[in-house]
This record gives sequence, C-alpha cells and structure tokens, in this order.
Amino acid sequence: MYKHELKKDSVAIMKEKSEHNKLYDHITGVILAGGSSKRYGKNKAFLKIGSARLIDSILQEMKTIFKRVILITNEKKKYEYLEIPMFEDYVKGLGPLGGIYTGLMSMPDQAGFFVACDMPLINRQLVRYMVDINKDSYAAVVPLVASEVEPLHAIYTKSCMKPIRSLIDSHHYQVRLFYDYIPVRYVKEDEIRKFCCPSKAFLNINTPDEFSKIQSLINAQSRKLQ
Repeated sequence: MYKHELKKDSVAIMKEKSEHNKLYDHITGVILAGGSSKRYGKNKAFLKIGSARLIDSILQEMKTIFKRVILITNEKKKYEYLEIPMFEDYVKGLGPLGGIYTGLMSMPDQAGFFVACDMPLINRQLVRYMVDINKDSYAAVVPLVASEVEPLHAIYTKSCMKPIRSLIDSHHYQVRLFYDYIPVRYVKEDEIRKFCCPSKAFLNINTPDEFSKIQSLINAQSRKLQ
C-alpha cells in the first residue's frame, strides 16, 4: 500500500513538472522592439545586464514558454542574428498600440503573449498562469497593479484587432482605450504575488537611472541564488 502511494505521488510530481516545463503551442510569444527609445537616447534592446543583452535574455525566457516567438521591430537588420520571424509595423509611428496591432496581424495563433523588450524581469510562472487564464476565452488578460494596467506584459487575441483598428482610424493611440470594447480579465495583485513581487515584476527601462536601478536589483537577486 505504501509503495503504491509513493508510486502515485511520483507520477503526480513528474506530471506536474512536465506541465510546468511544456512549451505552449497554441499561443505565440510576441516581443515588441519597435520603440525609438527617445527618452533613453539609444536602443534599449541592446543594453547589457551582466554579459547578456536585454533582447537576448527576454528571447531566451520566451523560448522556455512558447513554441513560437516572433519579434515586432522597424529595424529588422539589427535583429537578424536572433533567427526568429520578424515583422515591421503595418502603421508606423503609433508606438505600442501599433506594435500590438502588427503582432496580432502577424502571429500564427489566435492569441499572443506580448512583452516589451525592455522588461527584463519576466516571471515564467506568472506568464504560464496568465496563459491558463486565457483558456476561459477572454479577449485580453492584463495585469493590474495599484490601479494601473500593464499593457505590455499581456495576452491579446485576434478579436482585439477590430477595436484597435477603430482607435487607429480615430487617431487615438493609447493602448488601454480599446479595453472598453472587449472582455478583459485583469490579473490582480494578490494573484501576481503568488509568483513574484507586483511592484517589481513589470519594471521597464525608460532612462539610464531606471536601468541602473534594475541592474542593481538583478545583481542582488543573483547574489541570493549563489
């Protein structure tokens, strides 16, 4: 009886590990690297934390979660070495909204997990949790922290294309505006806290000072793991 229970426990653990490490093949990973980085002064995707460029680190993380990963950029030549599918903005000059629209138009699956190239603290477990939420057929799954949405660490489906196109045609380019026209599942702080710190999970880099703070945070985390 005891051995039988042990065997059942071992099978359950192996199954859990397998689920934990599987590559999703029904949703595309979409990296947004189309920003001009005016506030920073140079391309943030190629900033280095340790020996790795931001874009390389983010791609590596995305490849541990998604079978298919694409890049949205208006500087395709700079990213050729990544050897992944790349797409230029269909409508240039719209900022993140244009990148999301292009990703939705280009991705091979009905849904995509979208992340900005300057968000180095991706938490795999949180992303997987969001993907699992998406099975309930929401048009978008978006983190919500301190009453602020995180539109560049979110899942969007192709059903978002029509309301986004309407925003573009009316010259309104703020991402969150199209949320009023779709079913959105907001991922609250208490959910996020199960996997990581909500105040740190979505940090992005807009200035050299912010980059320095994120570097210090990552270095401190690395020292804890040693």
